[in-house]
Amino acid sequence: MSKVAFIFPGQGAQTAGMGRDFYEQTETGKKVFDRASELLGFSMPELCFEKNDRLDITEYTQAAMVTTSIAMMKVLMEQTGIRPDVAAGLSLGEYCALAAAGVMSWEDAITTVRQRGILMQEAVPAGIGSMAAVLALDGEVIEKVLSDIEDVQIANYNCPGQIVISGKKEAVDLAGTKLKEAGAKRVIPLNVSGPFHSEMLVGAGEKLGKVLESVTVNTPVIPYVANVTAQYVTAAEEVKPLLTKQVSSSVRWQQSVETMLADGVDTFVEIGPGKTLTGFMKKITRDVTVFNIEKIEDLEKLKDVNR
Repeated sequence: MSKVAFIFPGQGAQTAGMGRDFYEQTETGKKVFDRASELLGFSMPELCFEKNDRLDITEYTQAAMVTTSIAMMKVLMEQTGIRPDVAAGLSLGEYCALAAAGVMSWEDAITTVRQRGILMQEAVPAGIGSMAAVLALDGEVIEKVLSDIEDVQIANYNCPGQIVISGKKEAVDLAGTKLKEAGAKRVIPLNVSGPFHSEMLVGAGEKLGKVLESVTVNTPVIPYVANVTAQYVTAAEEVKPLLTKQVSSSVRWQQSVETMLADGVDTFVEIGPGKTLTGFMKKITRDVTVFNIEKIEDLEKLKDVNR
């Protein structure tokens, strides 16, 4: 028997047209998109399916990504019968994992990330902060270089050879120079609207904590892996403090995958647009089976999963 993890991508994977086939070809997918439109007061199909500027604006991106991944997940489960043994998501994708684990209703996941996106968008004025991907340099070396520079930190431990840094723009630029001197192959500025997963977002996290006060969370039906700790969460009382902290803390994705591997997970199903997490997985380990589901025909790939 396979041990299956559902994994969900984060911001940056969005693309115009994502989820359209799930909406047009299944009643279940259509219900998710239409319900999201009702909850948020704007057309989710229009946002996700048509080319527009809003899809890349954080306050819209986050709700669009979670709606799309949840619609895909619900159709996948309905049509294949596959259920996850564990779940995890990269940054924003953690909210899809919460829905998969039964911690939060999918409706609450969508409305919460809408507020999360607004708070993160408003937290730092445009141009003050930035992020950059550091290629081909060990995490410990990066940590050592950053320890001597204020206002910059590691935002994402994605996979071996790819770590993202975040903070004040001047500090990120200085760190980029120092990291290249330390042996980084490249340091690539990212096209993002803020210094996400840095201490500059602490205030946004605190405001999100207030939003979460009115959200019902349940004991996980299956374990999910928290970005902040890279450890399984099995108790309801752990959820809100971790989500509050997640906004300004490092996303420990590589470590999260290693936690699942150590637990015997041998099949990973990436649910959402793009193949970002599938690409990371190939650099973390090649000893597992990985599927990515972004089109409805991709569900055919899962027919041989040993359940």
